[in-house]
Amino acid sequence: MEGSIEARVSHEVDRWLAWLPRWRPGTHRARVRLCQRCFGSPILVAAGLDVDVPHPVQHAFSMRMKGIIDTAVDDYTARNLPMLHREIRLAEERKARRPYRAGEGLEPEFLGLDLDPEPAPDQPFLFTLSGLEADAAAENAEPAPRPFTLEEKEALREEVRLADEFAKQLGRRICVELAQHRERIGVAVARIVEPQVAELLADLDRELDAPGWPG
Repeated sequence: MEGSIEARVSHEVDRWLAWLPRWRPGTHRARVRLCQRCFGSPILVAAGLDVDVPHPVQHAFSMRMKGIIDTAVDDYTARNLPMLHREIRLAEERKARRPYRAGEGLEPEFLGLDLDPEPAPDQPFLFTLSGLEADAAAENAEPAPRPFTLEEKEALREEVRLADEFAKQLGRRICVELAQHRERIGVAVARIVEPQVAELLADLDRELDAPGWPG
């Protein structure tokens, strides 16, 4: 969307708040792996979502903020970093030619999540979405691009550094802006998320106390 960073943050917080009533706590086995996008995220800290909030709720929020950063970095790269922009464009074109991309077209709430559940011991999957995607990519492998010269490598490293620094600066601006939204975020979590978590824990207590449960 167009507009200032402040307007974009406000807009994405609004969209997250509109999504939140559709969230329901999962009852499947919890994942062991930590989400690298959410664990220790300063954005979640700034929003007040870093403690005692289910990961799907955190992830949906952090991915919306990531979308703001990605869009701004893409624009900055296109305008100021021609070599990096060209390499990103070529990589996207190669990816677009793959016949199967399992993670394409997902809503922000699901972007970045593992495509497949963690396997249970001694119960291997017949196939996985990530495996199908890898097989499709292997079958349509393209010739490797020509190697960079030393000068090109150095220039590309510098452009990557500049893009990374721009992203960090933007992330800090978003964290500052989120302070203006902490109250309404907290109210929504208390009204929508916490009662569902409490009910899930109450159901678990009732199940554990039911007659016939192994003691």
